[in-house]
Amino acid sequence: MRSIAGGDTFERMKITLLASFVLGALGTAAVHAAQVVADPPTHCDACAEWNQPVEPFQIWGNTWYVGTKGLSSILITSSKGHILIDGGLPQSAPLIAANIEKAGFHLKDVKLILNSHTHYDHAGGIAALQRASVAEVAASPKSKVALERGGPTEEDPQFAFGHAHNDYAPVKRVHAVRDGGNVTAGTLIVTAHFTPGHTPGGTTWSWVSCEQDNCVDVIYADSLNAVSAPDYRFTDHPDVVEALLRSMDTVTGLASRGILLAPHPELFDRDAKLAERASTGRANVFMTRDGCRAYADAARQRLEKRLADEKASRP
Repeated sequence: MRSIAGGDTFERMKITLLASFVLGALGTAAVHAAQVVADPPTHCDACAEWNQPVEPFQIWGNTWYVGTKGLSSILITSSKGHILIDGGLPQSAPLIAANIEKAGFHLKDVKLILNSHTHYDHAGGIAALQRASVAEVAASPKSKVALERGGPTEEDPQFAFGHAHNDYAPVKRVHAVRDGGNVTAGTLIVTAHFTPGHTPGGTTWSWVSCEQDNCVDVIYADSLNAVSAPDYRFTDHPDVVEALLRSMDTVTGLASRGILLAPHPELFDRDAKLAERASTGRANVFMTRDGCRAYADAARQRLEKRLADEKASRP
């Protein structure tokens, strides 16, 4: 596990200065985001592209997108405190903090941070955001273990990528939630739905968001993709396959109509829907019918292809 002390201190300072430079273009929000000290960055082929800044925007009611170009982070707001879901990469934390401020809210009012799954691209920024906001963190029991160790556990299909690739700053004060249980902050209530498979502790979150008297179900569906480190074969892990299939059924049954969001914005067609909003003026472009079913069905097709490819390649 990487340390954030010693030799990493200079790298950490460089990331903080770089983030401050980038955020200078984002206006006065940079003043608040400067309080967020990013942990050492994760390097991957897609990381630089994922971590490009984008403008925050209101999805519906008290639900806002405050993430980066390629990594979702969702803010649910109330007058008595906010809930943040996912923290992106370690180097995403200042960008997320800046977007919260640009949207008209304050990081210090975030009382609770949640996580979809414990890979570096969705959990890496949580420790820095927690330090700056003093928020609590809630997660499934298996996600709690991974967050507190700062990287995936041995059960994770991506564990064999290794510590240099997987690890991030450990998260403190993680509270375990139960499947189907509610977490609260102020007047906000969010429900946990365990959806393991992509990671052992993967969690989908749901809540109700209202625009005046028009209230809709919002689903932040965790990844259901069968992605692994090299040499990992899902056909050798029928328990993981079964977990993925159960998770797909769980997501399918959550809502037939509402707003579907996901850890990567392309999974819910963010850019196309924002373009539609800009061209038509319709506020409710993120509303879908059978979005959860379509999301799960697409993941099921990818799983079936992965299993078929593995069987075909077996000597």
